Amino acid sequence: MRELFLLDPDVVYLNHGSYGACPRSVFERYQAWQRELEREPVQFLANRLPDLLAAARAELAAFVGAPADDLTFVPNATTGVNIAARALDLQPGDEVLSTNLEYGACDLTWQHVCERAGARYVRAGLESLFEHLSERTRAVYLSHITSETALLLPVEAIVARARAEGLTTIVDGAHAVAQVDLDLVALGADFYAGNCHKWLCAPKGAGFLYARPEWQERTQGPIVSWGYDEPATFISRTEWQGTRDPAAYLAVPDAIGFVREHDERERCVALAREARRDICKLVGSEPLAPEDRILQMASVQLPHADPKLSERLFDEHRIEIPTMGPRRDDLLRISVAPYTERQDVDRLLEALAATFASSNVS
Repeated sequence: MRELFLLDPDVVYLNHGSYGACPRSVFERYQAWQRELEREPVQFLANRLPDLLAAARAELAAFVGAPADDLTFVPNATTGVNIAARALDLQPGDEVLSTNLEYGACDLTWQHVCERAGARYVRAGLESLFEHLSERTRAVYLSHITSETALLLPVEAIVARARAEGLTTIVDGAHAVAQVDLDLVALGADFYAGNCHKWLCAPKGAGFLYARPEWQERTQGPIVSWGYDEPATFISRTEWQGTRDPAAYLAVPDAIGFVREHDERERCVALAREARRDICKLVGSEPLAPEDRILQMASVQLPHADPKLSERLFDEHRIEIPTMGPRRDDLLRISVAPYTERQDVDRLLEALAATFASSNVS
């Protein structure tokens, strides 16, 4: 599998969760779309692109269990969360309820949107989330799989409870696409933002936002452009955002084909859980959560915060793996992708043992 990717063969790449990695075949198709655009930009962008995007969007929608017209391409899940946050039209005194496990960039999104509206962003522990409901709560926001702690959250139950309370639900599915079999209609979230460039292995800059039909008239694009010319739609407002390279979007069907042909999820999940057990044993740490909340990523609590550990592992051992920040550096997060083998985990364990031994000596 490693030979099917463009990754540096000299690097043990255990950080698929940050930016993904694109297979050679998918990247070649991505570049082919770019070359096709440059051969005749006017015909491609003005005449052919709407139908090409519609076809790619239809394939993605089928993959995630949504009607094609309820899903639009965006550069990344954070863009999708931003669009959803602004669609709420928060008023002074409103509250948005979330967990204390969310991705830092999206925490900043909600803090910014709430502050400008005179609203509050309320973060709570997962187990006590609904104890923080109030008459001012307008929406519940949470990740499907968390970024720092790499935990699969019970989104189905939380979305169902929130909707029963009459609340709007926004799910950040940045890490869920191709790790989890999605049925967005059945899930019932009002908004669901996802990335294609992570676990689906599409080129960088491919993500999507799903919006239930009743929200689409209130959902605006990041900028006002030609898509706002009447009769404007949810798709036109969010799709026609000025001149940009659409090649990453158009390569998404090829990425879907790749992951279907090379479905390594069962092996990857087993290896990620095994790696977590081994790292926990090495560093003397207890697991953050039961194994059934771990898929292809796992985070382990280190004995102490070490913001330089990731840099040392790369510089000294050519291992790419993050300590999670910027709010904390006491978590080591390993990603197990289709190209990851047991020998990669063994190299990490050897490097960690050597690094900790060196630190103790010094």
